[in-house]
Amino acid sequence: MLFARIRNFLTEEEWAFAPHERAVMPGSPASPEHPFGRQVAYGTIAVLVGVTGGLGNALISVNLTTLQGSLGLDPAEIAWLPTAYVMTNTSINLLMIKFRQQYGLRPFTMIFLALYALLTFAHLFVRDFASAIAVRAASGMAAAALSSLCLYYMMQALPARWRLKGLVLGIGIPQCAIPLARLFSPDLLAMSQWRALYLFELGLALLSLAAVSLLRLPPTERRPAFERMDFVTFVLFGTSVALFAAVLGEGRIVWWTSAPWIGWALLIAIPMFAAALTIEHHRANPLLNTRWLGSADIMRFAVVTIMARIVLSEQTYGAVGLLTMLGQNNDQMQTLFVIILIASVAGVIASAVTLNVEKLTHPVMLSIGMVAIAAFIDSFSTNLTRAPELYLTQAVIAFAATFFLGPALLFGMTRALQKGTGHVISFIALFGIVNSLGGLGGAALLGTYQTIAEKAHSAAIVQTISPTNPTVTARIATGGAAFGRVLGDNSLRTTEGAALLSQTATREANILAYNDTFRLIAVLAALTTAYLGFLLMRRSYRERRLARLKAVT
Repeated sequence: MLFARIRNFLTEEEWAFAPHERAVMPGSPASPEHPFGRQVAYGTIAVLVGVTGGLGNALISVNLTTLQGSLGLDPAEIAWLPTAYVMTNTSINLLMIKFRQQYGLRPFTMIFLALYALLTFAHLFVRDFASAIAVRAASGMAAAALSSLCLYYMMQALPARWRLKGLVLGIGIPQCAIPLARLFSPDLLAMSQWRALYLFELGLALLSLAAVSLLRLPPTERRPAFERMDFVTFVLFGTSVALFAAVLGEGRIVWWTSAPWIGWALLIAIPMFAAALTIEHHRANPLLNTRWLGSADIMRFAVVTIMARIVLSEQTYGAVGLLTMLGQNNDQMQTLFVIILIASVAGVIASAVTLNVEKLTHPVMLSIGMVAIAAFIDSFSTNLTRAPELYLTQAVIAFAATFFLGPALLFGMTRALQKGTGHVISFIALFGIVNSLGGLGGAALLGTYQTIAEKAHSAAIVQTISPTNPTVTARIATGGAAFGRVLGDNSLRTTEGAALLSQTATREANILAYNDTFRLIAVLAALTTAYLGFLLMRRSYRERRLARLKAVT
């Protein structure tokens, strides 16, 4: 009896749809018209599920330093927590799409949300490093379902003519999780250290599970989807992507040339990735359509999106890292995070309101151009720079980060649907890789560049400090005088003064290095913007030439 009830609870309902209301592709919900009250309920659940999915990783990512102390881990070990999450989260959608196509939305929704809640509950029993990594990796797989649910529920919340705007809103909501996590996570940590973070995440997961249980998505059309070779491809592809994520997440911390495992990981990942693509290239019904993924349009899309994710790391790595290095803590940056959150939400809304399917490249180009300007302004930071000086530039970058994502997703999705629904899985795989690995790669690139620049500036500054220079001698004496009440030995006071001067030199070298990093971001963003502008002008020229040829004939 119990199993029969469970089966009935998970079974898709039978709805009758008009032809225009049917699902666009198997695995996605139908698009019937809903009364206003139900639309509001769908929208509320979309926000709840999207925030839950986004906070799953954001709460960990923004509190690594605190968690490191609470769990007794070193910097390399604590970095594995967000890295393990990305390792499994990136490629699992390959199987999730086919699961929805074969078994329907209702089983997909309930099984993966229940699994996510169960794994979040398991976090409370984490006692060591190995268990923490295992639970975060499993959570990454389960949490991938939440982003899809946010999209589907938000699309149901809007009238049929605005469903694409709902898709843009759905993809943007989880992006607001990082500034949201920075706002209230310090208070959670003050309550009960790291367990408070997991209790809050568990509460959101249970609320999401209850909400989707009460209000179902319209059923989808089902068809047999899985093939045996799908699992071979997934093992090869998923493992290789996970190894690439591990290298990008840990490389700058353990340093690229100092950890032998990085070389071994790449030695394994590259042939596995090539093997997965080779298998898919020769399949009749490929999971990854390599010919389409290798087309010029899609390759350009991948390059531009990766560059966008790299330059958008200016906020998460650059600005916050600079302020932290200058001694700013979360309490002093609360207003900055409020502004970033408001700008992020504004970017999502503006992206949906201004959406034009015929001009999807324009908002992407505008977003990256805004980052170029903001990063260049930030590159004039000094040791007097504080959060208020960054309010405007960080608001611009936060707006750009959410403004570009929806049009970028639609750019690829529309081209995938034009080629057939089978191409959607290929595009989702590509989009997941360029976003997840692009984010990790951005932090890795900027962190590596900042470290190298800091060493160069530090060497240059030290070379200018001569003990015989009267100014240097006076600075050392002034620094040592601060210890006069506790140190009676003059030589010890001189040593402490020299140490303070060394700390000041290191701080200035770091500031200069961050400024160099901001300039690098500005250059990369400007080049990407110029490239997009060139593509738009070339397309406009070709359209005009084609129109003239048609007029002549």
